[in-house]
Amino acid sequence: MEPINVREYEAAARAKMDPIAWDYYAGGSDDQVTLRANSSAFERIRLRPRVLVDVSRCDTATTVLGTPVRCPVLIAPTGYHMLAHPEGECATARGAGEAGTLMAVSTMSTRRLEEIAAAASGPLWFQLYVYADRAVSAALVRRAEAAGYRALVLTVDAVRLGNREADERNHFTLPPGLRMANFEDVGLERMRESETGSGLVAHSSAVFDTALSWEALDWLRSLSRLPVIVKGIMTGEDAALAADHGVAGIIVSNHGGRQLDSVAPTIEVLPEVVTAVADRCEVYLDGGVRRGTDVLKALALGARAVLIGRPALWGLAADGAAGVARVLELLRTELERDMALAGRPTIASIDAALVTPPGR
Repeated sequence: MEPINVREYEAAARAKMDPIAWDYYAGGSDDQVTLRANSSAFERIRLRPRVLVDVSRCDTATTVLGTPVRCPVLIAPTGYHMLAHPEGECATARGAGEAGTLMAVSTMSTRRLEEIAAAASGPLWFQLYVYADRAVSAALVRRAEAAGYRALVLTVDAVRLGNREADERNHFTLPPGLRMANFEDVGLERMRESETGSGLVAHSSAVFDTALSWEALDWLRSLSRLPVIVKGIMTGEDAALAADHGVAGIIVSNHGGRQLDSVAPTIEVLPEVVTAVADRCEVYLDGGVRRGTDVLKALALGARAVLIGRPALWGLAADGAAGVARVLELLRTELERDMALAGRPTIASIDAALVTPPGR
C-alpha cells in the first residue's frame, strides 16, 4: 500500500535500507534532545484560522531568490544519497524537478555535481563545506557555477562534527563502490576509515577548516557572482552579522539535531532571526518539517520557504525519484488544504496573526 503521509514514508524507507545507513540518516547527536524537539516544537504552536474567506482557489506557488517554485518546500542538502538508492542524487534531483521545486545538492554527494545537474529538471543550489585547503572548495565553487547551479549554500555549523553515537558504534564509512564523487579529481573521494569510531568523523577532522570565520563569507563572495546563503544560523546576533556580510539568504538550521545537542528547535529560533535581518535577506528554515501545518506555521513566523532533509531521503529509499516527488506532493497537498482551512488562500496572505507562538 502506498504511503499517504511523510511518516509512512519513513517506515517504508527503514524497511528497505541497510541498518547502518539508516542509523546514519536517522540519528542525532548525544541524547538527541534537539532531534526530537525539532518536530515536537511545531506541536506547541497553535493556529488561529479565519473564516468566511474565499478559498475556492488556494495557490501554493512562490519564489526563492527570484526562482519560481510550485510550493515553498525545498530539498535540503544531505550527504550520500546512494546509501538510499542506486541512482542517488540524480534521482533526488529528478523528483524535485517533477514536483516543481528546488534541490540543494551537498558537497558530500555520491554523484558528481555535473551529473546531478545533467539529470535535474528543476533548479539547483550547491551546498559547500570549506576545506582547510581552500583551493579544494574554490574548485567546487567554479564547477557549480559552470554547471548552472543558482546559489551557494555555505554550511557554518559543522567545522567539527557532533557526537553521533550510532555512527561511532557502527564505525560508519561508505561501503565499497560508493565515494564522495566530487573529490575524485583531488584524491579525496574515499572516506577515511577508523577502527575506533566513525570514519566520517576521521575524514572531516582531517580536511575541514576548523578556523572558519566570518572572513569566509567575503572570500566566497569574491569567488563567484552566485548569491550566497548561510546554513546553520541559530541566533539573531549571527543572523545580523550574516546580513551585514551581504548574504542573500539564511537557513535557520541546527543540522537536523546532528551537531550541538540541546540547542533550540529551529521553529522557535525563526522569529528572532527574521527580526534581526529586517528584510535584508530571505530567511528559510529546516528541521522537523513533517506536515503541511508545519510549513504553514513556519511561513506565518517569517520563513520564505522550508527545506526537508530526511523526508526526501525516505521518499528516495522507498521509490527513487517517484518517491521523492510523492513526498513533496504530499506536503504541497497538505499545505494547500491547510491554507484553505486557515482562511489564507495565498502564500502572501499567511502572516503572524495566524499563529500563537510557543509559551503564549
